[in-house]
Amino acid sequence: MEGMDFAGGVANFQELAGAARAALAELVASAGLRPGDLVVVGGSTSEVMGKRIGSAPGLEVGEQLAQGLIEAAETAGVELAVQCCEHLNRALVVPRHVLSVRGLMEVTAVPVPGAGGALAAAYYGSLGRQACLAASIAADAGLDIGQTLIGMHLRAVAVPVRLSVRSIGAAHLTAARTRPPLIGGPRAHYPEGTAR
Repeated sequence: MEGMDFAGGVANFQELAGAARAALAELVASAGLRPGDLVVVGGSTSEVMGKRIGSAPGLEVGEQLAQGLIEAAETAGVELAVQCCEHLNRALVVPRHVLSVRGLMEVTAVPVPGAGGALAAAYYGSLGRQACLAASIAADAGLDIGQTLIGMHLRAVAVPVRLSVRSIGAAHLTAARTRPPLIGGPRAHYPEGTAR
């Protein structure tokens, strides 16, 4: 499948890593994320290859996406959580230290391309003995590659972020950041520059 022309303009698997890296780096900058912040990523390798979600999981595609995401996360100092598919109840692959620092509930499974998803399986494999699954998280920002529905793992309030990277392969890309809820009424005051 090397050299396959995906509908989104990515000509080969190696370009997928670059697109994922660029998308996450731009999200980190646009959202004003700081080291230690948590980013959730959901991704359908089937959608990246121009197929219906869940119909053609591709581990090589997942490995390339994971590589780019890991590189961008390490450069920015943010933590990465990769969402599994609905067959694992959208559990999240995280490094073990994230589980303990954030007080997350661990669940037991090993994601594979047909149950959990190829991106989650690739990220799980890259973490080695530090890989574990969390039942849920409340992330500071997120990337959704191929409409995998990451919203349940974002903190309130989610705010769309428009990226220059609009797709990865044939998969539509959606990004969000979060902000604290604004409380009070007409007499409440907010810090200057707070989005309402």
